[in-house]
Amino acid sequence: MAVRTMQRQVLLFTLFFCFCSVTGQVSYSIPEEMPKGSFVGDIAHDFGLDVKRLKSGKARIYTGDSAEYIELNRERGVLLVKDRIDRELICAQTAPCALHFQVILENPMEFYSITVEVTDVNDNAPIFKRGEMKFKISESVNTGSVFMLEQAIDLDVGVNGLQSYLLKPTDNFVLKVQNQADGSKQVEMVLQKPLDREKQDHLSLVLTAVDGGEPQLSGAVQINVNVLDSNDNAPVFPQKIYKSTLKENSPEGTVLITVSASDLDDGSNGKISYTILNSVDDASEKFYVNRETGEITLVGNTDFEKKRQYQIHVQASDEGGLNNETASTAICLSPFPRPSLRAGQLLDSGGNV
Repeated sequence: MAVRTMQRQVLLFTLFFCFCSVTGQVSYSIPEEMPKGSFVGDIAHDFGLDVKRLKSGKARIYTGDSAEYIELNRERGVLLVKDRIDRELICAQTAPCALHFQVILENPMEFYSITVEVTDVNDNAPIFKRGEMKFKISESVNTGSVFMLEQAIDLDVGVNGLQSYLLKPTDNFVLKVQNQADGSKQVEMVLQKPLDREKQDHLSLVLTAVDGGEPQLSGAVQINVNVLDSNDNAPVFPQKIYKSTLKENSPEGTVLITVSASDLDDGSNGKISYTILNSVDDASEKFYVNRETGEITLVGNTDFEKKRQYQIHVQASDEGGLNNETASTAICLSPFPRPSLRAGQLLDSGGNV
């Protein structure tokens, strides 16, 4: 009997609360990584509330099922940083990044909507996931041949994010950078001077990624090129762009698409293997390509709210050392239906309306 009474009380409270409307709303902006206890905003002043009302109304913060990064000081009527706020952890590459919550008062019931925008600071340097990049390139490769390089990862956004690349030395290769539809940069090195294995069978280069923050941060990776004897034909894709659509709740093992290249050479020089090159947004951890068949499958979780499109660069290589052919696979995420809230509605701790 006591259980039924409690259920009725919860239901009546929920119905009453849903008929309440937002009394006011305000927005603040703070940088990430502020120390605990840092000032965020004066809600007593901004909402025109008496501090006594905050106490008598048992004012509290409601965030639904999300973590609380902001706390309310009733004595002063101000918001303070409760816990370390890492913009990259909360929003990944999404910008702007904001925390949304309500301040609730009782007797009578009121709630105030608050948005705190978390701005980026340059606390991440560009990094390369691999310690080095290795290439086997035939001395017969023509000048103008293009070789895809691994992209750097910078968790910061805007001007603090990755801005440019540098390649040294540039005796045989020059750098080519192209902006992609998903906001990343495709990085390639282009052969500008023929290779001669008899004169030099190994080249060492350094690729450096630079951001635009203050102070400016950078990361570098070693590129090792082994020069091989002639291999007449490189693998060729019949198309440069492949497209696929994926729901964000798709299970691991879902097959997205199969890429396929051909090679006119015989034997080992004509045997093709496939590799995912780019590592931006952990694409190499979310997708897998079968080295022999070119079949691309899902192996990780995807989040529509954080990233809606992935552009995967797949390289075809033959065992003779040629790998100057790449294809891009554009994967668009479609959202999984989620419940929407009406004005005044809140979610309980289980995520239910």
